[in-house]
Amino acid sequence: MNTKKLFIFDLDGTIADAYAAIWKSLNFTRKRFKLGPVPYNDVKRKVGRGDRLFMEMFFPNDRMEEALDIYRRHHKKALVTYSKQKKNAKKVLSRLRKKSCLLAIASNRPYYFTKVILKALDMKKYFNIIACADKMRSVKPDPGMLYYILRKLHVKIQDAVFIGDMDIDMETAKRAKMDAVFITGGSSSLNSVKRYKNKKVIHSLTKIKTWS
Repeated sequence: MNTKKLFIFDLDGTIADAYAAIWKSLNFTRKRFKLGPVPYNDVKRKVGRGDRLFMEMFFPNDRMEEALDIYRRHHKKALVTYSKQKKNAKKVLSRLRKKSCLLAIASNRPYYFTKVILKALDMKKYFNIIACADKMRSVKPDPGMLYYILRKLHVKIQDAVFIGDMDIDMETAKRAKMDAVFITGGSSSLNSVKRYKNKKVIHSLTKIKTWS
């Protein structure tokens, strides 16, 4: 993998761990609907495509707006309480910035909740630009967010890399014809991304330093 100028990160499961917050908000909402709880590991496997698509897996369509409203109200506080950085995340982001690299986020999370997480974890200062599905009207694996970031930061595709923890992130990079990095330990298994050839696999964020 060539030296990169721009490092684009997915958020959940890549640099931040908000699984507990999602799990608690989902089950809070299900309890209000008199529904049983969903196991933590089931939640972890199903995140990554935005909160509306996530909630559609657990609630009837005719009550979706009500469920989303309850979920989002609870989630504002849950994210502050339960979000944490992935191991070495801030250390790696700081190192990349010191090397004059550009940093960006491309997330299917709503922009508001992305800001809540970054503020809670004191991470917003590291990023040159943040692109989220609701603002871009482009949901991964559509590569629109990646193209937007490239345009705004005036970087060529070959000088950028997308880092994520899900098969959907690898598919996004593939569609953009951008190099990708898959970090293990998030929502998708290593086996689920074997078909993607334009990727490097890492088990720790600290390994990112070898390309900068």
